[in-house]
Amino acid sequence: MIEMTQLVQFCKVAEKGNMTHAARELHLSQPALSRAIGKLEEELGMPLFERKTRMLELTDAGRLLQSRARQILSLLDDLRTEIVDDGQSGQLRIGAIPTIAPYFLPELLRSFGKEFPLAKISIFEQTTDNLIKSVQQGEVDLAVVALPISAKYVELEKLFSEELLLVCAPEHELNRQTQITLKQLSGYPFVLMDEAHCLSENIVSACQRKAFHPISVERTTQLAMVQELVALDHGISMIPAMACLVDPSAMRCYRRITQPKPRREIAMLINPYRFESRLQGEFKKRLRQCAQKFGRTLEEKLAARFT
Repeated sequence: MIEMTQLVQFCKVAEKGNMTHAARELHLSQPALSRAIGKLEEELGMPLFERKTRMLELTDAGRLLQSRARQILSLLDDLRTEIVDDGQSGQLRIGAIPTIAPYFLPELLRSFGKEFPLAKISIFEQTTDNLIKSVQQGEVDLAVVALPISAKYVELEKLFSEELLLVCAPEHELNRQTQITLKQLSGYPFVLMDEAHCLSENIVSACQRKAFHPISVERTTQLAMVQELVALDHGISMIPAMACLVDPSAMRCYRRITQPKPRREIAMLINPYRFESRLQGEFKKRLRQCAQKFGRTLEEKLAARFT
């Protein structure tokens, strides 16, 4: 009979594609984990992994077991949560993309923590694709992301929209313009985040609607590094309003773009097929309230700063 421990171990090896890395995360020795996987294969009567030089690849049987094992472990996790669900305590796993997490989440987490002191909240800052997988697999209860997103087995709820602002070095020639349109940015070199981050997709889409593709001269994984490279006059970029309004540096100049203002939509991502605890329901309610207030505050601060 297959045991739950075997499924957990199998799923970790399948995720890592490497016995040593999986053993480290499971706090087992590599030989012990190899024996456990070998025993599972013996019980099922067929190989689950194809052994290659540096990695393990799932066989057809392995892919089938991975799919079913995830479902079983998710159901067990939901059952455990449902049994102890008192609406006050429990674990919440919240995900957010890096261009949202440090600006939007802190105030929400502080207020929720005061109201629900027994709740344990873990934050996972990941790229959009990784968050989609985490929500689909039940590793994250909900995530705050930027649209557009196209994925199966998830549900999206829009929270608020946010303006994207031009950022350039103070001496840049664009600062001499009274008004700046998207079309005027054509031909200037851009500093962007790498393609795994959806902010770059938001920027490229905004530019393409004005019939040009931004010329990317440098890419980085951190929004703060984009800002620093712009300050060094390596190029221009677009920055979310929530990041602009907390930037005290005089080495960067922010300008609103007109006709039309580029924006991004912020949304909540959930898995509608997973059990939702009362605590998660309360968090979702506070998230909606906080998002509505946050969106209004952004608009008010932008209006005050750029009038």
